[in-house]
Amino acid sequence: MDTDYREMMKLDNQLCFPLYAASRVITSLYTPYLKPLGLTYTQYIFFLVMWEKDGLTVGEICNRLMLDSGTLSPILKKLRQQGYIEKHQSTMDERSFIVTLTDKGRKLQQQAKDIPSQVGNCVDLSPEKAIQLRELLYELLNNTNRL
Repeated sequence: MDTDYREMMKLDNQLCFPLYAASRVITSLYTPYLKPLGLTYTQYIFFLVMWEKDGLTVGEICNRLMLDSGTLSPILKKLRQQGYIEKHQSTMDERSFIVTLTDKGRKLQQQAKDIPSQVGNCVDLSPEKAIQLRELLYELLNNTNRL
């Protein structure tokens, strides 16, 4: 019985560790491409969501990025100060705020357009395996009970 829990407690037998380590490695690959744009990785994924669909509520953005509003709020504040976004109260629900891109925020997409392929070139994984991995990760996310 002792060996069962000891085996389960080995780092190499954990799902969390390779996910954590891979996430850190992949995220760090973005840094040299985002730094010239003055963006962090979290700001970049925020823009990915907004370039896909502009005019979202803060709650919708939080849901899409799987972030809480406490994490997103300082990002929004900074991007607003930099002139990339506007945030205004919803006319439908005064408790909600709508975030929209400014022209400067929309133009940033053109500057960032090569980042996915640049980062992709840093990863030695076939396109098929990359798609399979992405699908497995989304399956994991969709089938995980969140607290």
